[in-house]
Amino acid sequence: MTAPTSASSPVLTTAPAPLTVQVWSDVVCPWCYVGKRRLEAAVRQFSGAGVELVWRSFQLDPSAPHPGEPGHRRGVAEHLGEKYGGGLAAGQAMSEQMTQVAAGDGLDFRLDMAGVVNTLDAHRLLHLARAVQEETHQPGLQDRVKESFLGAYFTQGRDVSDHDVLRDLAVEAGLPSAQVAEVLGSTAYAGDVAEDQQQAVAYGATGVPFTVVDGRYGVSGAQPVDVFLQALERAQADRQGALVTLTSDAADHRHGNEHEGSAACGPDGCEIH
Repeated sequence: MTAPTSASSPVLTTAPAPLTVQVWSDVVCPWCYVGKRRLEAAVRQFSGAGVELVWRSFQLDPSAPHPGEPGHRRGVAEHLGEKYGGGLAAGQAMSEQMTQVAAGDGLDFRLDMAGVVNTLDAHRLLHLARAVQEETHQPGLQDRVKESFLGAYFTQGRDVSDHDVLRDLAVEAGLPSAQVAEVLGSTAYAGDVAEDQQQAVAYGATGVPFTVVDGRYGVSGAQPVDVFLQALERAQADRQGALVTLTSDAADHRHGNEHEGSAACGPDGCEIH
């Protein structure tokens, strides 16, 4: 016989821990911004324990110029035209295609105003944002900084390698001005950026965005919303085991799109179909 529970005895319940979702991306990667919107849509549909989002660093081109260096702020279309051939006209066509894709996810790209820049300092500030978020218990702080950098580059054409621009964006997003200035005036978090890059390579990532859900499920590229949702739901059901990389083959066929689901940016550039 089971003893009755005393009415005065509280029943203790423990809320399930949120899923940890780590995303490796760059702040000048167009598919990374598109992928962010699709992941956000999946999180809104997810009915599980909740999600803790962590932004990890991945520089598509660590050798890209800093302010004052040759080639800094060179136009994106010009850069693409030279990289893939076809000149400026071909580069403009690629930019226009990417802009149309982004519009489908609610993003207003202005790649005509964007330029080639180095993103190391932006990534260092994102690591600061994560540290401040944990120290001050401000959920979403790092995500706000990430969104600020992406929006500034892709929709406003701002220079996210310029320290003044970065300082303004970071402080507006909620980071303490003094700490931002301290990081920008030093090499703080440079090692963390390098470690993130190495971890992505260890996971087998060849491009970004690359998303890992609870250390268990990997999602490569700006996949459709239902692929991100599948990863969240499967991780909720099974939170142990080896990393499994999910593909969007089934989702792509359902939507009549056999290529876009795996779209990503890598060291050789961004796929635009």
